[in-house]
Amino acid sequence: MRHNVAGKRLGRSKDHRKALRRNLIGDLFSLGRITTTEAKARAIRAEAEKLITIAKRAIASGDNGRQVHARRLLMARLNNKAAVAKIFNEIAPGFEARPGGYTRTLKLGLRHGDAAKMALIELVEADDEA
Repeated sequence: MRHNVAGKRLGRSKDHRKALRRNLIGDLFSLGRITTTEAKARAIRAEAEKLITIAKRAIASGDNGRQVHARRLLMARLNNKAAVAKIFNEIAPGFEARPGGYTRTLKLGLRHGDAAKMALIELVEADDEA
């Protein structure tokens, strides 16, 4: 039984999983949507939403020290300056009134090569009503 074991291993070592997660989340924020396997989409969805929430709360506080701290937290998790800047300048302010649910996952069917279940994960539009 897997009691108290969090996260998906995705058939990779710890460092490979960490790099994969950083790359996928960075691409999601840079491009707005990515196509990947369902397992990977489920693995990154929660963390991507948490990063947006961290930025959103820091912006809402108006405290410059809190914003700097939030930027450092996001940089530690993403290691992608462009993605962090985009989160703070474009993405988080757009979700100011939204209490959560910043991403949407759509199932696309099976991949031709290996029949892996594919999914499209995207950021919802800021003006969409949940």
